[in-house]
Amino acid sequence: MTAIDVDADEAARAAYYAEGEARALALPNRGPIRFTASGEVHPDILSAYRTYGFYVFTGVVGPEELAELRAEATEVLERAPYPTKASPVDRHGRPALGADWERSPWLMAPPLSDPVGGTKLNHGRHPVKMHEPSAAADAPAEVPYLIQAGLEMMETFLRVYGHPGLLRVAEAVHGPDFTPFTDVVFVKLPGLGPSVAWHQDGQLLWDDPSWDGDAHGFNFQLQLYGSNPANGVWVVPGSHLEGKIDIKALVEANGGSERLPDAVPIVAGPGDVSMTNRQSLHGSYANNSDSTRITVNFGFHRYSSVVGRTGVLNGSGNAYTPEYIERRARCIPVAVAARAQRFPHEDRYVYAPLAHDPSANRYDRETRRAVIDGCHLYDLGI
Repeated sequence: MTAIDVDADEAARAAYYAEGEARALALPNRGPIRFTASGEVHPDILSAYRTYGFYVFTGVVGPEELAELRAEATEVLERAPYPTKASPVDRHGRPALGADWERSPWLMAPPLSDPVGGTKLNHGRHPVKMHEPSAAADAPAEVPYLIQAGLEMMETFLRVYGHPGLLRVAEAVHGPDFTPFTDVVFVKLPGLGPSVAWHQDGQLLWDDPSWDGDAHGFNFQLQLYGSNPANGVWVVPGSHLEGKIDIKALVEANGGSERLPDAVPIVAGPGDVSMTNRQSLHGSYANNSDSTRITVNFGFHRYSSVVGRTGVLNGSGNAYTPEYIERRARCIPVAVAARAQRFPHEDRYVYAPLAHDPSANRYDRETRRAVIDGCHLYDLGI
């Protein structure tokens, strides 16, 4: 490519970002978490979510809690393996966080790369490679883009997980016996953050008789610094209702460009929480901007979608028995109890399946060890 070609491509990308943002902000799927007079999640929220496949809840986390989340996330990132995931130490020569774990919590890749697009990784969910801009000459060899086991890594994450408003939304979508999926932190450092190629989450239920628009669950995404077209996730509205999409054919029909014309970015400010259906066609571009995105990400399923299924994504290969599901679900009331200790004046959510078990509804050293430590080994991937 000549310099003129590069300039033209960047101008086209900037226009694509601006047009996408305008279309995203025109959708009627954002605002605070609202409830009816009888205490139900407002039906307009559920209707918009089920129409577009995502919703942006504004102002969920206040400034004080947001500052605590940012401080702990920064501390965790300082403990990342350096200069590559294979290193046992961080950039300061200390043991890297999670270096002694059974399974490393760090996913790392070269700056501005697409580590999974066009590969067999993640069960081949990412069939098309994204554009890979050139990183600066002094960029590190690898950067973190995903930190697994968020509940174990961050006390502030655990408290967000017990947020009463978000858990009431989860119940409204999946019923009172909703179950966890996983909990991770996505990292898009400015000028460094890798892309995540277009994909649909979920593996098991596309051809199942029970399949519908909610079959593979959803994720909450709390933004610590904000999400915009350059650093954030893009979604094709309504795609969660289309079944399994031939992504490769879709990109080919778009002239080979991964800038899908119907996609919109999730635009969210610090403290906002987006809710995205895992069946939606979504992805993110390499963060070749000067804005940081750090996303506290956790998801939920309906019970009937996971019970009796054979696990994928977490590598267990085990059937999800009621006992297995309960082991993972115990993190919900423990997180609620942890949040209540920090924010005692908030309404406290009651998780119905474990409401009558006092041992499940407290947070102390014992429950931290017995329930939270190692809970990522019981993720419910479908």
